[in-house]
Amino acid sequence: MKEKTIPTVSFFSFLKHANKIVKNPLPFHNKNFEAKGDTFRLRLGARNSVVFSRNPEFALYALQKNQRNYTKSQIQTKDLSKYVGKGLLTSEGELWKKQRRLIQPAFHKKQLEQLLDTVLEAIQIEIRHITPNTPIDIFPILNDLAFQTVVKALFRTEIDIKVIKRLQYITEAAQQMLVKELRQPFKALYFKYGGPIRKHIDLTIEAREILKGLVQQRRASGDRQHDLLDMLLDARYEDGTAMEESQLLDEILILFVAGHETTSNALTFTLQLLAKHPDIQEKVYEECAFAKANTDSLLSFIKHCEYTKQVLEEAMRLYPPAYFIDRVNIEEDEFDGMTIPKASNLLFSVIEIHKHIDFWEDPETFNPDRFADNAGMKHKAYFPFGAGPRMCIGNNFAMYEMVLAVTEIIQQYKIKKKETPIEIKPLITLKPQNAILECIPR
Repeated sequence: MKEKTIPTVSFFSFLKHANKIVKNPLPFHNKNFEAKGDTFRLRLGARNSVVFSRNPEFALYALQKNQRNYTKSQIQTKDLSKYVGKGLLTSEGELWKKQRRLIQPAFHKKQLEQLLDTVLEAIQIEIRHITPNTPIDIFPILNDLAFQTVVKALFRTEIDIKVIKRLQYITEAAQQMLVKELRQPFKALYFKYGGPIRKHIDLTIEAREILKGLVQQRRASGDRQHDLLDMLLDARYEDGTAMEESQLLDEILILFVAGHETTSNALTFTLQLLAKHPDIQEKVYEECAFAKANTDSLLSFIKHCEYTKQVLEEAMRLYPPAYFIDRVNIEEDEFDGMTIPKASNLLFSVIEIHKHIDFWEDPETFNPDRFADNAGMKHKAYFPFGAGPRMCIGNNFAMYEMVLAVTEIIQQYKIKKKETPIEIKPLITLKPQNAILECIPR
């Protein structure tokens, strides 16, 4: 078979659109996909380039079929890890395998069921901050909701609200700093020697000290709260030893980073889509009213809210919080006739895969019915939580939380029809912007 050449987008083209790319790179990438095909190479300098792909088969090959030859890029393993440590999201190789085996049982559905009452309570408290009958930006409320949910799932005991707010500030500040580093590489020397990076690393050290105090307090009390912290403290490696404290703090920081921002993004986009489709919103309301009257446990309630789950899955198809997946191949590889040189930077565009006309009928249309009969994770062009061995460990927790959040809001409020477009802000995750909604009490 004749070898295929990967089409190339020039460095000049990249420079020409640099200002627009800093604000939102997605239109630039979409234009290149339409012109060059499902896989292209973007030149970023004389020796530096990135291979972009919206081919789901290529993504599955790198993430699952030949995943041993593909590692995460330094964006996560180095750039992000300096702020959050070497937890599941940022670690590689034997450390990742060891931690995944250790932590996986804590996210089993039976274990998560013990947390549902706590999760619902946190959701109900945060929903009280919705100002009714007034147009408000819903994202800050849902962002707080998602962070509080992670905090309560980890630490069931009461924590001072000032401490929680400080942890949230530090977590979000570190991510914003990383975005600046990635989007403004020409300021690298200033960031490194001018103080910003050191300042944010110091903030992370402060967060670790706060968490260390909470962990030591739990150990000293001897109380069991049956929360994620207990599960992590109870976890044992194959040799019977427990996690070292520094590793435990890394994993908790990762849960804060990975567990709240993507969830708040997805919830915000979901509510905006429901506001644009009142008929679908009413179907969700009717379903959750029926489920509430006919179930006797939160897990049973969630399982009965199948259409709500479809709504969330469709929202994450249109607006995937993790809109890119990065990989670097360890050795030279070949896919579909294309040679992938050793140490190539690969970016799989999840948002482009999710809207690819070859794999989705009417891809721009919001249609939860496409996920009927549990079709979501079976679809070969659907990656809301990644794929393969490194699929998000908290995907079940996230879905449970989001179903509870959406149904709780829709039971209490009717969201007024939204006429304005849904706006996005692509950073490390795909964030919403100007998510103005009006919630009317039912």
